Amino acid sequence: MAERSLRWRAFVGLARLAGVMALLVFVPAGTARYGRGWVLLGVFLGAALAVTLRLLRSDRALLERRLKSGPAAESRPLQKLLQSLASLGFVGVLVLPALDVRWHGPRLPWAVSLGGDGLVALGYWIIARVFQENSFTAATVEVGAGQTVTTTGPYAVVRHPMYSGALVLLLGIPLALGSMWGWWATLLVALTLVGRILDEEKLLVRDLPGYDAYRRQTRSRLIPYVW
Repeated sequence: MAERSLRWRAFVGLARLAGVMALLVFVPAGTARYGRGWVLLGVFLGAALAVTLRLLRSDRALLERRLKSGPAAESRPLQKLLQSLASLGFVGVLVLPALDVRWHGPRLPWAVSLGGDGLVALGYWIIARVFQENSFTAATVEVGAGQTVTTTGPYAVVRHPMYSGALVLLLGIPLALGSMWGWWATLLVALTLVGRILDEEKLLVRDLPGYDAYRRQTRSRLIPYVW
């Protein structure tokens, strides 16, 4: 029964995401005849479905953690604020390019848009690799019972690779939609990620044994050799 409930909640969450994203893309665009929008939704939601199915098969505990997301799920006021800003930024990543295309038409060639779809897929691949290495990648800032420091896979490159994957994904969405206007919203999300990482690391140093040593060993937080 619990397994059926988890599957149901996961698929309902995906359906809601699909509906919200469709509204955020096609309503501002003023038309459903927006090929780049359909391709993006196919890539984004197809990747999300693939990750969900994989977690249902191999790591239901992680999927359960991932379903508890959003500002309301956070226990710390700063993280609630940062999550709210990140959600606003995600809306902008979709809406701004769609508005630009509505008013001016696509500004980028199809080849660039398909490259953007490739970045979306790459971002999801990075996130999937993170899930494979670390079963404690909750959608909220917390330290789970029995959690240990992960240093393998993408964690050997940066300390917060899931956020790196999300950043790659968010850079790809505006390109996929045919306008770079969305990069302004991507910048907002990137700033919230920086704030989230700085606050999260205080918690990890305090509550996760071995994290401080790992932090000294792996110097980059988000972008290799940059920050």
